[in-house]
Amino acid sequence: MIEHERLENLVKPPETEPNLPLPPVEPKPNRRHQITRDMFQFVFFVVRIGLDLTMVTLGFLLAYWLRSKIRLGNDFLPLSPPSQLLILGLSCSAVLLAFQNRGLYQLKRGYSKIDEFYRICAGVVFGLIVAIALNSMALGSGFFYSRQILIYAAVLITGLVTFSRLVFGSFIGGLRKRGAAQVRLIIVGTGETTQRILRKVHAAPDLGYKVLGVVCEKTAPTVHTCTWPGLPPGGSEYVLLGHLNELTEVVRHHQPDEVIVAMGGASQEQLLDVVALCDDLPVSVKIYPDAFQLITTNEVSISELTGLPLVSVKDVGLRGINRVMKRTLDLVISLLVLVLLSAPMLFVAILIKLTDPRGPVFYTQIRVGLDGRPFTILKFRSMRNNAEAGGPGWTTKSDPRRTLIGSFIRRFSIDELPQFINVLLGDMSIVGPRPEQPKFVEQFSQTIPRYMRRHQEKAGITGWAQVNGLRGDTSIAERTRYDLYYIENWSVLFDLKIMLKSIIVVFTDKNAY
Repeated sequence: MIEHERLENLVKPPETEPNLPLPPVEPKPNRRHQITRDMFQFVFFVVRIGLDLTMVTLGFLLAYWLRSKIRLGNDFLPLSPPSQLLILGLSCSAVLLAFQNRGLYQLKRGYSKIDEFYRICAGVVFGLIVAIALNSMALGSGFFYSRQILIYAAVLITGLVTFSRLVFGSFIGGLRKRGAAQVRLIIVGTGETTQRILRKVHAAPDLGYKVLGVVCEKTAPTVHTCTWPGLPPGGSEYVLLGHLNELTEVVRHHQPDEVIVAMGGASQEQLLDVVALCDDLPVSVKIYPDAFQLITTNEVSISELTGLPLVSVKDVGLRGINRVMKRTLDLVISLLVLVLLSAPMLFVAILIKLTDPRGPVFYTQIRVGLDGRPFTILKFRSMRNNAEAGGPGWTTKSDPRRTLIGSFIRRFSIDELPQFINVLLGDMSIVGPRPEQPKFVEQFSQTIPRYMRRHQEKAGITGWAQVNGLRGDTSIAERTRYDLYYIENWSVLFDLKIMLKSIIVVFTDKNAY
């Protein structure tokens, strides 16, 4: 695990001069740079619309062609060329308008590809409904539609648009890595929240963010350069540009595109004061909601009680019909997994017994689940038979306790497959907070605020924290944030998204050991 120290622990007080000038680390972007960036953004937008139009048109044409070749049910009735062009034009326009309605042309950098896929599906369905309505009004009784063509078109358009956006997104990511259309950031704050943001930016260069430096939330003078530990060789140095009372001058000097306020524990008045320092400057200001997340990880929502506005700071996503839907999803998927993977699981069990015949095939351990109740979790054994002779503990990288096959099945999470039996028995869910041992739960509940709220739902085989890289020997406090966000924002689509991301993470996660 990479250790990240706090910035204030890395900087040293000056020995002589108390007030240091602002360092000219990054030259101000000139007018040509801004025009080039804006032009790139415009070109990206136009190309994306052009690609969507091409894929939607191709999808409709292929659907029409397939209907003419595959004869199911009624005979195929070809349309006259003028009618074909009118129907194609209105249908393509309807789908593109539906894409606009679903926000597919206002997606922010770093937006989840799975969420984008959901929006594409919704846009295609809504667009086809609008297309039928528009063509009915335009052609009247002369319009008829084929249900087969609609089904073919829905599948083809969804697949083609998704594929084209993945390819185009990879191309744009490559350009951003090379400096095209970068967003220049200044971060206000020097604590753990800033470290979290910097790690995210450093891990995703394809998003095109460039951190110009950090502004200390204090007014005391300090040195200006600080190298953050844990970065790869040749990694960036994040420079301390100044202090909070100098923020206006720092922004005017460096001319960033965005200022991110990451002052953990700051009061509302302090945050408003920081925003006010940038009021007269052409820069976007965003506030990282770290302090508010100590109360809730949910988005703030406003409702009314007989005319009185109420701010919701805590919500429960899993109750009533939602709980029934989640349990149904768990039963269906776990049964499918156990049936389809029964042969590979039997093969793994044989390998475990052959490579370490002295121990059992399955490893069982008491974990804490729903409402703090203990249950017995099942895993394929990946450690030597006496691995916990000295008591339970965290698994570490290159752990000598692992068996010959244990390293492999842990790396690809194969050891977790028996937990689908726990799901069938009702002890666990497929998606949820990962269960911990009782001794760790007792320890964490005393040191991490609202840790026990994660036990308001069933423990999961995978979770929102795990698909965001928080597994193994990683921050428990940060895992808890993600777990609480999941609990308060649950939906069927959210569960499906986590399941899909889990399949990808199995092959890419570096914290799996």
